[in-house]
Amino acid sequence: MRIAVTGSIAMDHLMSFPGRFAEQLVADRLHSVSLSFLSDRLEIRRGGVAANIAYGLGRLGMSPVLVGAAGADFFDYQVWLGQHGVDTDSVLVVPGEHTARFVCTTDADHNQIATFHAGAMRAAYTIALRDVRARVGELGLVVVSPNDPAAMLRHTEECRGAGLPFVADPSQQLARMDRADVRFLLSQARWLFTNEYEAALLQECTGWGAARVLDRVGTWVTTLGAGGVRLERAGHDPLVVPAVPGVPVADPTGAGDALRAGMLAALALGVPAEPAARLGCALASFALESVGTQTYAPGDRAVAGRVREVYGERALAELAPVPGLTAVTQKARLS
Repeated sequence: MRIAVTGSIAMDHLMSFPGRFAEQLVADRLHSVSLSFLSDRLEIRRGGVAANIAYGLGRLGMSPVLVGAAGADFFDYQVWLGQHGVDTDSVLVVPGEHTARFVCTTDADHNQIATFHAGAMRAAYTIALRDVRARVGELGLVVVSPNDPAAMLRHTEECRGAGLPFVADPSQQLARMDRADVRFLLSQARWLFTNEYEAALLQECTGWGAARVLDRVGTWVTTLGAGGVRLERAGHDPLVVPAVPGVPVADPTGAGDALRAGMLAALALGVPAEPAARLGCALASFALESVGTQTYAPGDRAVAGRVREVYGERALAELAPVPGLTAVTQKARLS
């Protein structure tokens, strides 16, 4: 069962300013700001929503297919992903362009000033899923995550035309797209992913209430941070799967992508939504404990152990189809 993850591939340049932005801003000069902040720390991390999700899927043994556009500087990143089980042969490498860049400075009050440069991502709309399918064979699931808006619309249209089950995960691109486009992205999605803020924004962008959204998607998955995950389907009562409690948070960035990876790995293999969400929460807990979006590296036993500890032995048994957990669950049944 191959999962194609379409979306952004980026490098994150994260800087820290030990002072406060507010102390550097002059109220009556905001129309002509010219400031430079001396950073005391720089971290360069691999990122991009699609790459982050694919990394998590790779760690669970799913061999995901990453579909996106990157620049001529992608080689080292490509090697890294390949070493972690990600098929990158469907990534379009654009000569003369940089891989997308996220440059962010955070002050002592956790205020941020950031710039995102799309770079090669602007060419993602030229990628055809039919070419991906011709190379790897049939796809069991396609994830349409934040990307160049034209690419998101194209991949959604291709999924509908080919009858491919797909995941709508519009995230930050909700602010970039008009009402008709957002509605198009959602309709007929097997799964819709948002966080709490995006859930409210999505309803504002579409002009649809929650009930109308649920009429157009299979299951709406809303991440609630420390509150876990809410699962909603039309005609059913909402179900909340609790998060892993007591996690020491080193860095929240990328936890949502890890949660998606865990859930999607299980869902693509026919595991029901509730146990799939438990795996997502477990994988997200490891991401929360790590600094960076692709630095968590739990072994199979560690993931299985966390599921068992938080959700119970039966919950772990329900996740037996996931390749990264199969051996552990089989051994548990035999012991």
